[in-house]
Amino acid sequence: MSSRRGNMATRRLRQDYMRIMKDPVPYVKAHPLHSNILEWHFAVLGPEDTPYKGGVYHGKLVFPSEFPFKPPSIYMITPNGRFKCNTRLCLSISDFHPDTWNPAWSVSTILTGLLSFMVEKNPTLGSIETSDYEKKLLATRSLEFNLKDPIFCELFPDLVEESRKKINELKLLNTSRMSENQMDSNSNVHNSQYQKGQVLFSALTNVAVIVGFAAFAYTVRYVLMSIIK
Repeated sequence: MSSRRGNMATRRLRQDYMRIMKDPVPYVKAHPLHSNILEWHFAVLGPEDTPYKGGVYHGKLVFPSEFPFKPPSIYMITPNGRFKCNTRLCLSISDFHPDTWNPAWSVSTILTGLLSFMVEKNPTLGSIETSDYEKKLLATRSLEFNLKDPIFCELFPDLVEESRKKINELKLLNTSRMSENQMDSNSNVHNSQYQKGQVLFSALTNVAVIVGFAAFAYTVRYVLMSIIK
């Protein structure tokens, strides 16, 4: 009986995979392990107009042999600021709520629901509260984090290449900004020194003028005294 259910799960997941390849879920890529079709790995691409923009978030679905009659476990692996990592998530589409599970739901349905819940702010078991600023920082760091994961690199070679390009672009941008800041700092120092020099020059000029007037007055006085004598 268990073997029969396992075969049913395998057939269903293969069908779902063919559907996903033909009609991908927006902002999500997913592939099963080559060695185990019951374990799928997905990558959520941070949607526009969200704090996750630019980030890539790796996670996994672990399906029971009774699928589609029982729901999968859902995990996030990449730090994201929304869900705890490597923790079963409590969602209506996960095994935390088998009573709300619908056998008609496919892998695409699960991934669409996960993305929808990710960009919302409703709390649940396995979710965490962080600011949008922290999520944006994690979005940038997610790229390097994923490159250290061998499963991610094996299943998503296209995202690996894109992530490396983005990382290099960010490094070049940061280097350029540091150079501009250094130039601005040097310019400010130069301007400050120039201003100090101008002040000193003006002061010396005033002193010279005063000394000149004093010398001129002394000379006139000397000439007048000579004439009077």
